[in-house]
Amino acid sequence: MAYAIYATEPGGTENLVRKEFELDGPAPDEVSVRQTAVGVNFIDIYIRTGGYPWPVDNNLVLGCEAAGVVEAVGSGVSGLREGDRVAYVVKNGAYSSHRNVAVSNLVHIPDGVSDEVAAACMLKGLTAYYLIHNSFNIEAGHKVLFHAAAGGVGLIAGQWLAARGATVIGTAGSDEKCELALENGYEDVINYKTDDFVAGVKALTEGSMVDVVYDSVGAGTWPDSMHCLKRHGTIVSFGQSSGAVEDFKISDLAMGSFYLTRPTLFHFLDDREWLENASTTLFDFIGSGRLNIAVNQTLPLEEAAKAHQALEGRNTTGSTVLIP
Repeated sequence: MAYAIYATEPGGTENLVRKEFELDGPAPDEVSVRQTAVGVNFIDIYIRTGGYPWPVDNNLVLGCEAAGVVEAVGSGVSGLREGDRVAYVVKNGAYSSHRNVAVSNLVHIPDGVSDEVAAACMLKGLTAYYLIHNSFNIEAGHKVLFHAAAGGVGLIAGQWLAARGATVIGTAGSDEKCELALENGYEDVINYKTDDFVAGVKALTEGSMVDVVYDSVGAGTWPDSMHCLKRHGTIVSFGQSSGAVEDFKISDLAMGSFYLTRPTLFHFLDDREWLENASTTLFDFIGSGRLNIAVNQTLPLEEAAKAHQALEGRNTTGSTVLIP
């Protein structure tokens, strides 16, 4: 019997419950997937708590990324067949043992990439892709500050940014996390709990500051992120793990003629050509050994609440994967 982890209503992890269900056959543009690994991300927490809008009144299946095996193919589907290994990123529904997925959202997992790695890297890896290629086109010589350097996106981005020739400074919340980030492409990492990261960036850049700040933390790093930028620098805000920024004014950007962008992955995923190019680049990067995906926490799907608690408490590094 198929089962999923439902959030019964917006709120705490006590609202996450396991329920069994009957899976209908796939529609003409879908395939049925037996899921083998499910990624956990901060967006799941934003949605669970009601920080992001719910698409239903209650009983929402969370989760945005997963990998698995095709078990049935809809009548109008081409390019996929039973037994194919696939992965995807969608809005919600991934915390499930089985589900139907639109073919337009699926990509093949190549040999040499495990299901666990694919599930761990689809959302975070494609996020790193758009941050580096689309939100600010990183070139050799750019100086970068990346907050939450030891998180799932941070560890991928550090390696990717270094491969493109950027000088990457990170921030993290413990000495252990700083050491981990240093092993993943970062030239220097500042412990923001013990040190002033603005002063640290100024010292490390000899006062020239950075070209771009990547900020998924939000309230806890604003407005200091702006003070790390050189004139005409860019802030890429792509999350709010410490809470939303509430005191920002457009005129604040005038202090350095700064640029600010707030991209979201789902606006890129709507473009099938982009999805194919970005996922191919990501998987090639992994398969070649140039990018290591750190799956540092693995739990049964039934323990999704425990995974959320660890992520909210900032007690994780790298990626967390749930196994149905």
